[in-house]
This record gives sequence, structure tokens and C-alpha cells, in this order.
Amino acid sequence: MALFKSKVDGKGLAEFAQRLVQIPSLSGQEGDLAKALAAELDAVGCDDVRIDELGNVVCRLGTGDGPILLLEGHMDTVDVSNPDSWERPPFGGDISAGVLYGRGAADMKGGLAAMTYALKALASAKAELRGTCYLVGVVQEEPCEGMAIQHVLETNALRPDWVVLGEPTNLQIARGHRGRIALEITLRGRASHASMPDQGVNAIYQAARVVVGVELLAAQLGEDSFLGRGSIAVTDIRSTAGSRNAVPDACTLYLDRRLTGGETEAKAIAELRSIVSREGVDASIRVDAYQGTTYTGAEVQARQEYAAWVTPANHPLVTAASTVVERTLGYLPRVTRWDFSTDGVYTAGVAGLPTIGFGPGEERYAHTSQEQVKVRDLQAAAQVYVELAKRLIGGNA
Repeated sequence: MALFKSKVDGKGLAEFAQRLVQIPSLSGQEGDLAKALAAELDAVGCDDVRIDELGNVVCRLGTGDGPILLLEGHMDTVDVSNPDSWERPPFGGDISAGVLYGRGAADMKGGLAAMTYALKALASAKAELRGTCYLVGVVQEEPCEGMAIQHVLETNALRPDWVVLGEPTNLQIARGHRGRIALEITLRGRASHASMPDQGVNAIYQAARVVVGVELLAAQLGEDSFLGRGSIAVTDIRSTAGSRNAVPDACTLYLDRRLTGGETEAKAIAELRSIVSREGVDASIRVDAYQGTTYTGAEVQARQEYAAWVTPANHPLVTAASTVVERTLGYLPRVTRWDFSTDGVYTAGVAGLPTIGFGPGEERYAHTSQEQVKVRDLQAAAQVYVELAKRLIGGNA
């Protein structure tokens, strides 16, 4: 790996990333982490640091004039689930053999820390910027990607020229991912006493037939040469009945549907209606709606349909990032896609902003009990953010 060209504070970066991992920040509970992030951004020399009404952290380096580069990431994490499955304490922030372990290390507190210390490097060098670099740390991305960054950009009338998402890419470049729809299928039966099941219609049995149909559908979904195959998974099942000795009169299936190129919401729903019709069951299908409360007390809601997006391989942002990685880290990066979904569903999929992903950590560790990130990769990512900012908005660091 090539030597770093600018003075990223590697020790401070590692300690800050460790501190972020040690602060639990489940979706809706990001307040302590937001305060820590805002305080660090202020300390490293950003010009304007604030926390908005939803609890997002917003800062800038530069006057606000000229072309705008947005570095973006989320502050929330998924839950720990079973603590016994972790070899190390999930919020311990242990560093061993050059690796930081813990919930959020890869997804994506490591990326937030690297972006923060990239701004420190630019500010410390007193870089004369012809443009402005913003860093935004958002809330509740895990349950509802795109919602918080949409609020930030629209309420501030902010339209960046380029967006870099710090989600884990293993120091490669991501230029898109599939879309996502959260769907519900509610099967309606008829209640009866469980001692006389033939007098009712068991909604769980109806749901079971639909589940088999969904499993068969999964193998038939379309495939895109870049985005890959569409997917569908039943992720939760809930039924209602008067008691445990009553035949349930309703059962709801919750599905995660990933849309690849050429697939649409209408197509996805039509496929499910075909299953329902074939099985002859009484069912309704709808797109789920997210409703939540941020740690500031703000009520938020959004329809859970998220667009697929792809930034062209020859886009100047992709080209610039590839060149910077090669010159800074000494290798030509792979230009690939994410399997999971990100805030790019809004920045690229809705707002049409040139968007890429570049971050430390590996996607395979996200949401697992082995979550980790290499400390050296934090510094490498920060260095790339510095050099990319210099290239795009004219830093002279």
C-alpha cells in the first residue's frame, strides 16, 4: 500500500472510532452519539456544526459557496440481538491486532470517524477551498434509509454536486444497489374454537400456502448484469386470534423484496397477487409504512418503497474516485455494487445527485456478531476523502 500523502491523525482517528463504538446508538436512540460526533467535528475545526430538529448532525468546511461535496453516513445501528453470540463485548470497542471490534465498527461508525478526521486534515492544513465540504450524520437509516438525508437536503435547500456515502465497501467503490420494498400480505380466515377447527378457516394455513409460493417465486426473479438478481424473503409472520385455543382469523406475512434492474413496485405486487389468486385465499397486499420517533421527539413516517440506483461507470465522480484511490493507496479499486440498501435511494434514486460509496470495513461483517473494521483501513479511507475533496473542491492541503 502506498504511503499516505497528508497528515491524517491516525491515532486520534482510531481513538474516536473506538469511542463511537462504545456509545450505543440504536435507531431512535442516537442522542449520545450525535453529541459526541458534533463535539468532535467542532473540535477538529469545522466552520458550522449543528444538530437539527430530527437529531441529524450537520457540519460544513468552507464558506458554503462554490461546488459542494457531501460526505454522508448514519449514526444508528441495528440491535445486538443475542449478546452470547459475541466473542467480544458488542460495545467494548476492543482493538486487537489492528482490528476494531463491536457493533457499528463497520456499519458505519468507522466511516463516520474517517470522514470526521478527513475534515480535520483539511482544516489543519488550512486548505483553501473553492467549494464547500459538508458532513452529515443521519438518524434512523437502518429502518428507513433515505428519510433523514431527504429532510436535511430539502429543509436546507442543499443540492450537492457530489455525494460520497461512507458505508462499508472494503476500500473499493460502490456505484449503486438494488431497490427495496417492504410488503405486507394479510390473509383473512374465520375464527372457531380450536377443538372444532373444521368450523373455521385457519389464516395460518392460508399463509403457509402463500409462503411456499413466495419461496418458489424467489427462484424465478429477474437478474441484471450489474445489480444482480432480484430477491424476496418472508421476514416475519404474525397472527391474531381470540386465544391460544382459537383458530386464527388473520395472519400477516412481512416480506423484504429487493428490486433489480427492470423490476418495479407494480411488477412485484402483481407477482404476489398471482400467488394469492392461484392459492384461492382471501388476502390483501400493501406496501408497509414506517412510523417512528427520533431521539429529539420528532415524529417521522415514510412509505417503505426505495428506488434502485446506478451511477454510470464512466461518470466523472466514479473516474475521479478511482484515480484518487489508485494514486493514494496504490491499487486500482474495483467498481462494484452493494447488496444492501443505503441513503443513495434518496440522493441518487430520487434527487438524482451523483453518488458513490467508499468506506472502510467489509459488507459481510455488517449486522453480525463478528462486526469489525481494520484500524489501518480507517486511515486509508480518511486519506482518500481528503484527496478526493482536494480534487473536487480545490483544496491545497
